[in-house]
Amino acid sequence: MTHQSFTVNELTALADGRAYREFLRRPAMSLGLYRLAVGGTDTQHPHASDEVYIVQQGNALLVVEGTAIEVGPGSVVSVDQGREHHFTDITEELVILVVFAPPQSPD
Repeated sequence: MTHQSFTVNELTALADGRAYREFLRRPAMSLGLYRLAVGGTDTQHPHASDEVYIVQQGNALLVVEGTAIEVGPGSVVSVDQGREHHFTDITEELVILVVFAPPQSPD
């Protein structure tokens, strides 16, 4: 396979109501869609991979190791492997593309 292409709307439809759904896996990285409802609770734990969040929709705070970062559509934030992080104060449903490098191990 030489490529794959998606739209965020297509990926949202594929999520089947799950908070996180991986939709692309390559040897060096994986890509998924993460959704959190208004007022939702983010129960993430530190990951063994570096990750990048690309916010498509919504507004919230991303707290990384105690530092709060405001995020909204167009925000791109990287989080190093092993770092404590979670989204909080979600005021509009979050829809986020998440890139893990190397691929995140399935939970």
